[in-house]
Amino acid sequence: MGYTPRLLERYRNQIVPALKENFSLKNKMAVPRIEKIVINMGVGEALQDIKILEKAMEELALITGQKPIMRRAKKAISNFKIKAGVPIGCKVTLRRARMYEFMDRLFNVAMPRIRDFRGTPLDSFDAAGNYTLGLSDQSIFPEIDYDKITRSQGMDITFVIKNAKTKEQARELLRLLGMPFASSENKRDR
Repeated sequence: MGYTPRLLERYRNQIVPALKENFSLKNKMAVPRIEKIVINMGVGEALQDIKILEKAMEELALITGQKPIMRRAKKAISNFKIKAGVPIGCKVTLRRARMYEFMDRLFNVAMPRIRDFRGTPLDSFDAAGNYTLGLSDQSIFPEIDYDKITRSQGMDITFVIKNAKTKEQARELLRLLGMPFASSENKRDR
């Protein structure tokens, strides 16, 4: 049998029974789970220099362990000087083992490296229970060599959660997986 990520084992052995008990679910298939993680980098400066986008794709591949796809503008936006079909970003969709390994590194290695980090916001859930997190700098990941960074590049990370009937179920799933949510006391301090 192949390698099983540490976070996936914890999900199966500890988190599923805890969620079943907390939300009175009868079947383990009804327990919320993460279906996929989508990491998106919008690179507006790619309009002037395509090498910036290539560098961003290279760094995203290092961070995720998977080759990103180039995203192009769907339609022209004259205010931003964007033409239809011009490359403006890149994205990666992680599933299965790579998804759990990325989550483990994000929660336990990358997020503690953020300066003045007080936790992730509690109100970033959409109506379907998916959670979107914005990071302003790619250098928090240990795979990125700080000396080789040409420019700071942010990214959006979306956790697509399946079977979550409410936002509370989705929030509890992420909390048990290790997402460092900001407490209500930290919110008042800001």
